[in-house]
Amino acid sequence: MHIGIAGAGLLGRLAAWALATQGHRVEVFDPAPGPAPLFNGQGAAGFTAAGMLSPVAERESADAALADLGWRSIALWERLSQALHAQAQVHETPDAPLFTRQGSLLVAHGPDLGAARRVLARLDDGTLPSERQPQHLPVDTLHGLEPELHGSSGPLHAWLLPGEAHIDTVRTLTALHATATATGRVQWHWGQTVGSVRPGQLDAMHGTQRFDTVLDVRGTGARPDCAVRGVRGELVWLHAPGVRLSRPVRLLHPRHRVYIVPRPGERILVGASEVESEDRSPMSLRSAVELMAAAHSVLPALAEARIDRLDVNLRPALPDHHPEVHHAPGLLRLNGLYRHGWLLAPALLDQALRDSALAPDGLPG
Repeated sequence: MHIGIAGAGLLGRLAAWALATQGHRVEVFDPAPGPAPLFNGQGAAGFTAAGMLSPVAERESADAALADLGWRSIALWERLSQALHAQAQVHETPDAPLFTRQGSLLVAHGPDLGAARRVLARLDDGTLPSERQPQHLPVDTLHGLEPELHGSSGPLHAWLLPGEAHIDTVRTLTALHATATATGRVQWHWGQTVGSVRPGQLDAMHGTQRFDTVLDVRGTGARPDCAVRGVRGELVWLHAPGVRLSRPVRLLHPRHRVYIVPRPGERILVGASEVESEDRSPMSLRSAVELMAAAHSVLPALAEARIDRLDVNLRPALPDHHPEVHHAPGLLRLNGLYRHGWLLAPALLDQALRDSALAPDGLPG
């Protein structure tokens, strides 16, 4: 089949690779100037993501159904990342895996223990199987797992969320583009904003393009076809030579959540989960100071880290914060993944491609 895809973010690149692997001819349209990250508030929101795959931690604000999809995605990412690493011949930090599964950590300072316990009660409502329940870590055990993680004013309270994972978002998006291109069946149309998507056709800058089937996997660009809004995400990239961190960390705080995630190349990412705003302007001084101070309060070794960049972008959210999957003859829509893009994308797309018979075997790898 001849298939058009509106959007070259995470879903668009995953779909292009999967459909080309099935033998389809694919054309992808996106307003970005090219496949590389921009780090300027524009482009694919998937680049501005720490890549935490945390189904249990997300239960604080998401339901059990989304968490189940997250566990399916973790299993898929484990397989997909190995295939991507091999097929794309990842050159930058080639020995570093794209995907790591060692669990994640929740930590809280002593005065915030009460707030942390309330969060933990929301995470485990009695339906979590024992092997996925948060495990309290004594100070010595935490030190054994992450020697440099400790409170600036006293011991931390900590819990391990077993089975959770994290993924290198930038390298994975780069590998997806390279692997899809290598099939010889994908044509990328950069600098092409899609105005509207209908069954069998999409309206691009150079006129209406017709296909056997069209996939709409745009983010905030899906408006007005989809009632999506932008939710601002902010991310600090730090270069921290010598700082050892193996697992993602969420700092539980009465007012906000801050996450700290290791990346290859001696990088540490520090971010905030969400800001209800469609502002794409650079990060404010207050946000930057709060994020970095919170990270430093549990990882004091960051004191001499250097700031690589302050990154912002908009995550696409629907009114109920749930993704929308819509099938019709000649059209497949997947929109509104909100802040759960990396957690949900493989499971949602795998099922959608199977249900639509576009890729009966689902995602490759």
